[in-house]
Amino acid sequence: MREEFPAAGRATPRVWLVLSDKLGDNAQVRVLAEALGWPFEVRRLSMKPEYVLGKPRFAASLHHLDRERSDPLEPPWPDLILTIGRRCAMAALWIREQARGRPKIVLVGRPKRGLEAFDLIVAPPQFRMPEAANVVPLALPLMRADPAKVEAAAAVWRERLAAMPRPLTAVLVGGATKPFRFDREVAFALIAGLEAMSARDGGSLYVTTSRRTPAEVVAALEARLPAGSAFHAWRPEGGENPYFGLLACADRFVVTGDSVSMMVEVARLGRPLAIYDLPLAGDPLVRLRHRLGRALSGGGAAGRIGEILQKRGLVGIARDLRGFHHRLYAAGLAVPFGEPFRPPREIVEEEVERIAERVRRLVA
Repeated sequence: MREEFPAAGRATPRVWLVLSDKLGDNAQVRVLAEALGWPFEVRRLSMKPEYVLGKPRFAASLHHLDRERSDPLEPPWPDLILTIGRRCAMAALWIREQARGRPKIVLVGRPKRGLEAFDLIVAPPQFRMPEAANVVPLALPLMRADPAKVEAAAAVWRERLAAMPRPLTAVLVGGATKPFRFDREVAFALIAGLEAMSARDGGSLYVTTSRRTPAEVVAALEARLPAGSAFHAWRPEGGENPYFGLLACADRFVVTGDSVSMMVEVARLGRPLAIYDLPLAGDPLVRLRHRLGRALSGGGAAGRIGEILQKRGLVGIARDLRGFHHRLYAAGLAVPFGEPFRPPREIVEEEVERIAERVRRLVA
């Protein structure tokens, strides 16, 4: 069922949030929508089974949607669409075609075609976006942990975690993502590093996995963690998850470098953070694509060629996770795993209002 936040009149623009089932993506769009201060309506989309994980051919189309399970997309059409991701962006472009070009489209994230398809692109720093008049770069993604959920979890988990020796280090484990690998060998290396950290600093570990964690990594962690560690394995059937309890109660965090959302949520809470960098995959083709993407998104002649190709939609926008790690290090928000933890610098929350003002001017 769609959510509606109707305007008292038409003095304000009609705003649609075109969202999917990806909670982290949806939360970023909502942060921007709430900063605008305008009423908005949510159009939630469901994908056909083959496109829940599969990538549809990018076009202004609804061919990838399960129309029966999705909210209706029908007049009156919006003045502004806020959206994120390939699948939702395709629907946003289709809506604009039906509305004869009326809605402005603001995309959070990287586009899957030429930059000119969108009126404004809010670009998180893990993507190597070319400079353009309609691109607004972010210093940090718009992700943040829900304060109400963190506060509620604190009340439940504070007593449960009280007996664990301090400092309590929460280890948040993600999974393999191109161009990196995360297998048993990497899991054993992570465990060895955690053992060395514990020998240096004392305290205890609470390790939790996520939806993307490979089964072999889950098994290796559960079997080899130091004595006295707590362990939680994510399960598709749900059940109680310690994630928000750890955000509320842990003293410091180790996050595997594949998960931008977990790194940013910890950093925004002002907690000491160490990033465990994953090794590159052994596949030569994956390594070649990674090097080529970095070259075309960097400086010099290759970077200029890459910028031209990106703006024309002939090559994709590269994601640079290691570059994002280094941004966090340079900003004083994290350290590489193995270095001593340090208190992070305070984050000045002014980016969202700057972006919101840009959107207001766009619609006006």
